[in-house]
Amino acid sequence: MEIKHNHPIFEEQFLTYRQSLGSDFDGYRNHCYRVYNFCCALTRNKPENDDKIVIAAMFHDLGIWTENTFDYLQPSQLLARRYLEKTDRSTWIPEIEAMISEHHKLTPYKAQPSLLIEPFRKADWIDVSRGMLRHRLPDDFVLDVFDAFPNEGFHKKLLLLAKARIKTHPFNPLPMMKL
Repeated sequence: MEIKHNHPIFEEQFLTYRQSLGSDFDGYRNHCYRVYNFCCALTRNKPENDDKIVIAAMFHDLGIWTENTFDYLQPSQLLARRYLEKTDRSTWIPEIEAMISEHHKLTPYKAQPSLLIEPFRKADWIDVSRGMLRHRLPDDFVLDVFDAFPNEGFHKKLLLLAKARIKTHPFNPLPMMKL
């Protein structure tokens, strides 16, 4: 399996959101590239999926920084929707929004198996678990992706945000999680 190190949509959008991401830029960029690579591998690198995966990966957590919130799924979906409308990809909106809204689902997404929602969910879980979950991807590929795109403090940042959220929302500390 070949690691994908760049994509023009990513690079354009990372320039757009560099200021919003601030000191978390490298961590978020690498997280997005890891999720992208894992999802591509899970879907056997089908070219027709590539741009959809990149767009979902780019925007899936971005609302954390653009809206300064840990309740970020809807803001992230809105950013993706605006991008898709601007780039004449409106027909992709339902699938991309579902990929974003379901990416922290704890159980498999079974409603529309032909769409990229479940492979994207698995890809994010591979990253969030730091490779403990692999969803049948080869060990060496997962490790190579982590080596190619180092953490750069991304997971530490998420833990700090979760800790802060627990203090202010003790009954809804992880609003992005779903069963």
